[in-house]
Amino acid sequence: MRFNQNRKSYSSFDLGERNVKVVVLSRDYMPLMYCDIRRAIALVYSNKAEIVTESGSFLRSISSRFPIPQVIRLLGKLVKHIVPKVTYTRKNVHIRDNYTCQYCGSRERLTLDHVMPVSRGGKSTWENVVTACYPCNARKGSKTPEEAAMPLPITPRKPSILMQIDWHQFFNQAEA
Repeated sequence: MRFNQNRKSYSSFDLGERNVKVVVLSRDYMPLMYCDIRRAIALVYSNKAEIVTESGSFLRSISSRFPIPQVIRLLGKLVKHIVPKVTYTRKNVHIRDNYTCQYCGSRERLTLDHVMPVSRGGKSTWENVVTACYPCNARKGSKTPEEAAMPLPITPRKPSILMQIDWHQFFNQAEA
């Protein structure tokens, strides 16, 4: 990747190599998806989108300088908002629970715990599984959180895709 540190600019052949995502909003500012920088710039400069937040970096040509967007908004017709499904995986449960034990707050030696134990008919679903550290998981054993006197601070639920977007990284920069 060829990045000029002094000028915060990228040459055009480097855009495909960058693994940076741009948030795409609908015309009414509903989040739709991520796209890569190349697609975002194409949408902006073909007047199909506008830049909501700039990254602070620029794409330079011989005679011009173009800001690289961080968030863009589509200008065309309203897009039907389809929320993609978040698949149930160990990693996604940890993301939902912020890589934190839901019983004690520890961030070390994490595993998954069934709120209603499997031995009692509990299923591996979003609503029945939480992140727990090994000591808390062993202490709880085959009991429910109430029986083990280990209440959960929040009820586990299926997340939406929007939980995975850190909106502060895009919008707090403009305020600072």
